Amino acid sequence: MDLKAGGRVTRCGEDRDDRSGQAAGGDGPVVTEARPVREDGGAGRLRWCARGLVVAVLSQIGSVALFTVTVLTLLSLAVGVGVLILPVVLAAVRGLAGYHRRTAGEWTGTPIDTPYRHPVEASPHDVAASFRQCRRLLADPATWRDVLWLFLDGPVGLVLGLLPASLVAYGLNGLFVTPFLWEHMGPHWGFGVVWPIADQTDAYLAMPQGALLVALGLLSARPLVRAHGGFTRLLLAPTRGARLALRVERLTETRSETVESQAAELRRIERDLHDGAQARLVSLGMKLGLADTLLDEDPEMVRRLLADAMESSSQALTELRDLVRGIHPPVLAERGLDGAVRALAVGLPLPVELAIDLPGRPQPPVESAAYFVVAETLANVTKHSGATRVDVRLWYADGALRARVTDDGRGGADPEGGSGLRGLQRRLAAFDGVLDVHSPQGGPTVVTMELPCAW
Repeated sequence: MDLKAGGRVTRCGEDRDDRSGQAAGGDGPVVTEARPVREDGGAGRLRWCARGLVVAVLSQIGSVALFTVTVLTLLSLAVGVGVLILPVVLAAVRGLAGYHRRTAGEWTGTPIDTPYRHPVEASPHDVAASFRQCRRLLADPATWRDVLWLFLDGPVGLVLGLLPASLVAYGLNGLFVTPFLWEHMGPHWGFGVVWPIADQTDAYLAMPQGALLVALGLLSARPLVRAHGGFTRLLLAPTRGARLALRVERLTETRSETVESQAAELRRIERDLHDGAQARLVSLGMKLGLADTLLDEDPEMVRRLLADAMESSSQALTELRDLVRGIHPPVLAERGLDGAVRALAVGLPLPVELAIDLPGRPQPPVESAAYFVVAETLANVTKHSGATRVDVRLWYADGALRARVTDDGRGGADPEGGSGLRGLQRRLAAFDGVLDVHSPQGGPTVVTMELPCAW
């Protein structure tokens, strides 16, 4: 069993230091991160030019095609035909807007949240139900912000997206085409914005102008594409009112899930008490009563009954301890989250690499939720994954307690398919936390927890 925390590696039966995975002077988790691609080199700037072309093309698709279809669909609501078409059209609009949110968030480094209050559902055959859905969609302010964005993104996206690539193309033409092919293009073929081309000398003088335009296009690509990202954020990000409305809906959902989860937990405790310790205590009372009756007649039977009673009391005590441990494990109360997770790792029947970097103990409810997430995830790894090793990381960053459990098993874990993952999501939802599961067929499985908290 391997346990690694910071730069310390502990193996069963030996003790040694390992600093290979730790940055100098650091005590954080041993996490290997991919090096970011340089965006200030020539290839990086060309990549931004290509992104600008994508922005320009998509802006024209949205402005010319989708905006026209959306307006016609809204007008057709007056005659009733648009009731069946509007959900499909708005689904396409939201899909394009969602793509712009994702790309703008990736390119600017700041994610853009989704502002919609109501999802677009499959268009039902019931006209009344379809009418109700259209009414909900039209009552959502984000729908109208999408329409406004479609209208404005045509010229904005075309200018901001196409300008860098146009400057680069125009400059390359001045560098490599005009000086050598000017004679074949006519004596009065014009080039550039500085001077017209009248002779071969002017054609050669176009080369520095072309170099300047190429440099200007490459240098302006990133700011202009990011400016388009800012425009996208302005219209497609949730407003303060929309954020509050989404927050209220989210809190309502999590409150309902928390109540259901607590009710299920109480039913589990009641069931375990009724079927386990309570039944054994009833059996214990009956055996002691029978022993009292046979005390004078059959001492040998009394001894056997007392031995059975002692075994029943021991089993009842064990079951009560297990029940209490399931509510709040003593190891968590005694050692904190750090020590409790280490105890889980030691008890796992496969090699574990463990890295923990916490500034202290979080609040008890947060600590308990994080512990049960890690414990249930490790239990799933043991029971279902067929993994040969597991990697556990636990750290605090950006105001949130984070955990990541990675195994090399067969994959295919699905929160909707059982295995307790859905229950873990509900448990974290009570704290506004999230649980993300990435488990393709064939593995590996990566379960990531993010739990907002403050030390």
